[in-house]
Amino acid sequence: MKTSDKIIRYIKEGGGVSPKQLSDYLEITPRAVFKHLRRLLADGKVSKIGTPPKVFYNFVEKVKDEKDYQISNSIKNLIEKRFIEIKPIGEIEEGWSAFANWCEKRGLDVLKSAEDYANIIKKYDAIRKDGLLDGMGKMKKTFSEVYLDYLFYLDFYSIERFGKTKLGKTLLYAKQSQNKMMIRGLAKEIKPNIKNLIKKYKIDAVGFIPPTVKREVQLMKELENGLDLQISKINITKIKTSVVVPQKTLSKLDDRIENAKATFIVGKKAFYKNVLLIDDAVGSGATFNEIASQIKKKGVASGKVIGIAITGSMKGFDVISEV
Repeated sequence: MKTSDKIIRYIKEGGGVSPKQLSDYLEITPRAVFKHLRRLLADGKVSKIGTPPKVFYNFVEKVKDEKDYQISNSIKNLIEKRFIEIKPIGEIEEGWSAFANWCEKRGLDVLKSAEDYANIIKKYDAIRKDGLLDGMGKMKKTFSEVYLDYLFYLDFYSIERFGKTKLGKTLLYAKQSQNKMMIRGLAKEIKPNIKNLIKKYKIDAVGFIPPTVKREVQLMKELENGLDLQISKINITKIKTSVVVPQKTLSKLDDRIENAKATFIVGKKAFYKNVLLIDDAVGSGATFNEIASQIKKKGVASGKVIGIAITGSMKGFDVISEV
């Protein structure tokens, strides 16, 4: 029996196997073990979990061979680019095989679900302009006075039937796990759209909406570093109160508006023409609108104030509480 087959059998029988256990079992050097493991990982036959020095390997249960699915290349390619799944053990799976696995676990018809998923994605892509979704219509329906000139987001937080989008899931888990690698990957993915927006609207200053929840790794700060926009930055402060009330805990729009007005302060140290505000998610839109109000009333921007969020909701700006 080949060494790779022995490794697969041992991992399949035991599960959660460390490289040292494999080295002891096979009586070969750790270097030789890692050589085989790298190949098995690349072939998708095993998966790994953990970070050095505590790394363990598991056998990958294969779903039905994707070649057996008579799916069009256009649908398959769309799913390859747009679908992501975070497994219960924290592993990331992307693309067609992840989608097929997701469907089979839920007892769904893979081909029918793939067609439905593609149709939903195409439906919403049709209303994009320059790769962005326009949220101003909902802002105008929500607030009697709207201080933003434009509001965009890069994707929906979730879509019907299939739940969170690729950006929605990445944002949620990057924030919850405080995973710097995921945040950097997020920054890399959204940077081209933000750079295009800066160029199109001749933005000369940017403001990052500060977080309301204290974390060891702050997503917005890491995002700011990852984007590295090389542009002037306006100072936006989140005031610390004796009792911290995060926006995500407020379900009523009036409460979110009151919270935003009382706890966000825009510094008045410099003056610009067009300002871009960046946030991770649009919930009610109250934070964006209040900060835009201060920017205009204090004369920080003489031109336009534009907001962009990684995710948002087209359905009346539903309050997003998870992120």
